Amino acid sequence: MILLRHGQSEFNLHFTATRRDPGIVDPALTELGAQQAEAAVAAMQAEGVRRIIASPYTRALQTAAPIARALGVAVVVDPTVRERCAFTCDIGTPRGQLEQAWPEHDFAALEEVWWPQGVEGEAETVERAGRFRAAMAARADWAETLVVSHWGFILALTGVSVPNGGWQRCDPTAPAPERIVWRP
Repeated sequence: MILLRHGQSEFNLHFTATRRDPGIVDPALTELGAQQAEAAVAAMQAEGVRRIIASPYTRALQTAAPIARALGVAVVVDPTVRERCAFTCDIGTPRGQLEQAWPEHDFAALEEVWWPQGVEGEAETVERAGRFRAAMAARADWAETLVVSHWGFILALTGVSVPNGGWQRCDPTAPAPERIVWRP
């Protein structure tokens, strides 16, 4: 499968500059983030993507949208691939509002309030990533699947820190990383 980190969000822009939570709930992409999403279109066209799974956060949905349009592939929204809940940006938007904004996406797996109400620990994030890895390994189409996700989830799944708009392949049948460094 291909793991794509969403483009730069308003949170990423401010947090990178200050290293403090700017208090932005479910932030949208910046102009750079939108450009990163558009740049991913060409890359994904060359990768044979036939299935898209996206996190329910706005920044991930905005990143997935141009790819889905270009490829003619539906987006399945799955809270399993959401970010680790640790900052204000990890407070989500209710399902009903997301469905209105993104009527072409499949929100069947989403509850109205789908994000955790407290901080998710590192071990919990790794466990969630492990469940997703196992579910993907059981699918015949995992190699044709694009997962639009977040720094923490991708790190928990692969042990690799991916920049905004960056992507990498992941074989879910391979062993999970032995060690994950959350902060260098």
